Amino acid sequence: MTWTWTFETSTGDVIGRSEVFESRGDAESWVGEEFGDLLEQGIDQVRLFDGDAEVYGPMSLHAEIN
Repeated sequence: MTWTWTFETSTGDVIGRSEVFESRGDAESWVGEEFGDLLEQGIDQVRLFDGDAEVYGPMSLHAEIN
């Protein structure tokens, strides 16, 4: 299995893709550590893929406002 993130604008336009991770845990840890840098690069949301299959998303990188 290969795990990757797609990087998207808030409207769902794909603007990039992450490196490949060997496990879901590695992919999730990476996005948790890098989300601030991703936001600075103009990435609003991400989707996690296992190969070509979408696992979940879109997941916003912005803080929730309650």
